[in-house]
Amino acid sequence: MPNKTYRLIYDCPDQVGLIAKTTQFIASHNGCISESTQHTDAISKRFFSRIEIQASSLDISLAEFKAAFDPIARECQMNWKVVESTYRQKVVILASKQSHCLSDLLDRWHSNDLYCDIIAVISNHDDQRALVEHYGIAYQHIPVSKENKTEAFEKITALVDDYAADTIVLARYMQILPKELCDKYPHHILNIHHSFLPSFVGAKPYHQAAARGVKLIGATCHYVTEDLDEGPIIEQDVERISHAEGIEDLVRVGKDIEKRVLARGLRYHLEDRVMVDGNKTVILS
Repeated sequence: MPNKTYRLIYDCPDQVGLIAKTTQFIASHNGCISESTQHTDAISKRFFSRIEIQASSLDISLAEFKAAFDPIARECQMNWKVVESTYRQKVVILASKQSHCLSDLLDRWHSNDLYCDIIAVISNHDDQRALVEHYGIAYQHIPVSKENKTEAFEKITALVDDYAADTIVLARYMQILPKELCDKYPHHILNIHHSFLPSFVGAKPYHQAAARGVKLIGATCHYVTEDLDEGPIIEQDVERISHAEGIEDLVRVGKDIEKRVLARGLRYHLEDRVMVDGNKTVILS
């Protein structure tokens, strides 16, 4: 378990003295800052900040800290929160037949590389049950078809609510989420897709890419919105390929990129490093 810190996270209109006001407040209560990251967006003119404070250094409780900081937050028009670093977010994963992203997340979680509690995997196929139950995690099989899609997603939403999930991860889940579910968990549903979009949409994108002789392939982790694959981007990566590599090579390389990009995006999210500014993100790492 990491040393307990409080993460003070806020964004507000950019203005003179923001850093001074927050750090002076923290210092006035003997707070020791272990990490501080800021960013001002030149377009939106908003200031973003993430400050980690050693919990044991403060001379007031967390509730007292929040109450005392509130007047500053209101004065500066902040959207703000304070998060305890030792809180383990409850994560529900949605998956289909492909196992590469799912198995990678489970292994990273089991190895304590991801600080969270993966409490369930929900799938529209039963293929990954043995893998998931090997880790002692609940597996829920909810088939989805054109005929039962509304009913299926009502069941999925009810399960997510019952698990009191903080975050939902689509680990190559090959179904489009309904608007109602997206709206219920804004900026708390993560998805992964190949970075060919919108160039190669539909089935077999790597086959299409090979036919066009692409030289770079990649993957994108983003927040899910009702607009398919157009939510705020959290993380991306690419690898260069050559004409000598076949479709199987492209698929293999693509899967490797997808795994690491999804894991990095989830880690940033779990550590409260992702702040949304319109339809883009600020990553305070």
